[in-house]
Amino acid sequence: QVQLLESGGGLVQTGGSLRLSCLASGLPFREYGIGWFRQAPGKEREFVGGIGLSADKTDYSDSVKGRFTISRDNTKNTVYLQMSRLKPDDTAVYYCAGDRFLGFVATLKWQYEYWGQGTQVTVSS
Repeated sequence: QVQLLESGGGLVQTGGSLRLSCLASGLPFREYGIGWFRQAPGKEREFVGGIGLSADKTDYSDSVKGRFTISRDNTKNTVYLQMSRLKPDDTAVYYCAGDRFLGFVATLKWQYEYWGQGTQVTVSS
C-alpha cells in the first residue's frame, strides 16, 4: 500500500521558516519524483515545487522561487520542503505527491499518481 505522509506544518509568523517532510512508503522511492502542492481556502490546488530523482532536478513556482527549497534523502524515503521568509499568502494546506519520474519535474496535478493527506501551514501577519 502506497502512503505519502506529510509532517512539519504549523503556525509561524511572517518572515519565519518551516520545514515540511514527506515520508513515502510502499513504492520504489528512487524511481519517483515528488511534488509539493498547496491549497488555500476557496482556491485551486496549486503547484509549489518538485524534485526529480536527484537533487539537480528541481522546479518551483514563481511565487516561492528563492524562498523555498526542495531536497530529498533517498536513504530515508523522504522529501523536504524548506520554507523561508514566509508570508501570509503562503497559508494553505500543503500536499506532497508522487509520480513515476518521466525525466522532468511534473507541475500539473493530473501527472501525479499518489497524494498525501496534507499538512496545514498558517502564517500570521
